[in-house]
Amino acid sequence: INDRGEKVSGDITADSLEAAQSTLANQGNIPLEVKPRRGKTAGGGLPSLFQAKVKTPEIILFTKQFRTMLQAGIPILQIFTIMVEQSKNPGLKKALELMGQGIKEGDTLYAVFHKQPRIFSKLYCGLINAGEISGTMPQVLDRITYIMDHEYKVKRDIKSALAYPKMVVITLCGAFFFLLTFVIPKFITVFNKAKLTLPLPTRICLWMYHGIEHYWPFMLIITAGVIIGVKAYCKTDRGAIARDLLFVRLPIVGPLFIKSAMSRFASILAILLGSGITALNAFEILADTIGNAAIAKEFRGMSDKMAEGRGISEPLKNSKFFPPMVVNMVAIGEESGSLEDMLQQLASHYDEEVEFAVAGLSEAIGPILIVALAVVVGFFALAIYLPMWDLTKLVH
Repeated sequence: INDRGEKVSGDITADSLEAAQSTLANQGNIPLEVKPRRGKTAGGGLPSLFQAKVKTPEIILFTKQFRTMLQAGIPILQIFTIMVEQSKNPGLKKALELMGQGIKEGDTLYAVFHKQPRIFSKLYCGLINAGEISGTMPQVLDRITYIMDHEYKVKRDIKSALAYPKMVVITLCGAFFFLLTFVIPKFITVFNKAKLTLPLPTRICLWMYHGIEHYWPFMLIITAGVIIGVKAYCKTDRGAIARDLLFVRLPIVGPLFIKSAMSRFASILAILLGSGITALNAFEILADTIGNAAIAKEFRGMSDKMAEGRGISEPLKNSKFFPPMVVNMVAIGEESGSLEDMLQQLASHYDEEVEFAVAGLSEAIGPILIVALAVVVGFFALAIYLPMWDLTKLVH
């Protein structure tokens, strides 16, 4: 409904439904219904499946450049114009164009960042809001860069550490399938002609081979159904909590997830508190950005206790995820009035812990892979050579 009370309709270019509603409201209209045009993104471009994804290094580079130009005194609108010209990523370029348009229409800096949820996380937007309110935007952008850069390096190191184990597991599965479907059947034909009584390992191989040979379509359908069902379940709140609980309880990698979460908690909370955000609001932001649904659920429970005036350390003490060192250092920081310093020390400590844990990940997984390889090789060796031993006895 426009400012004259008439019903109007049409198309509007925006990055999301929320951004479209905000733009309409700023134009003096009352949105009755806003929906994306079928087959297109909310911005009217290519289907979302083919949209250029904005990678973390590109966001880090944008943040550094934005901070440099802001500190140099360049006006906000001009900064966005320059960044649009320099950006090579179509997705980021389109987002920056919409953000610049929002600034022209009088939106705050936080508002234009908040309207790009595909690119800028809730933590990013929350810190932008704090920097805008407190007038410390360059310092806040420095902190955002530090968090993103550190977390990107940790994820990259974890992927590098898991690259070799992944390759070994894939090769092992391929070898298992090849032996089971091409090698074992040829030997079993020979054994059956000799009328041998097959030992248990060979019979197990034969059962698995017949199962694959006769029921492979059903096995594929069941496997696909399980994968789709698990993914759909993990998208629910309960499923995400169950998945992340499983991750933190896994041997070897579970402690790494906990240490990474503690590092993220301490560094983000220190930055949020140092940016002028209240502890209660900081925990609300943490719940959305911690990266673990189980720990996020704990944060939401802590927010309720903090609203009752129980401080930070007492709710942490009752949580099952926070080690005593974290609880004690937070308590000391609260009592001494140096909570931000204590959190920064905690973050530095757990950063080192994560580095050591990632470095030792491949070494810890290596022996497990060797045992698995030995089990697979030993199983097929028994399945083939036990009947062959009996066959040699018959020949003699």
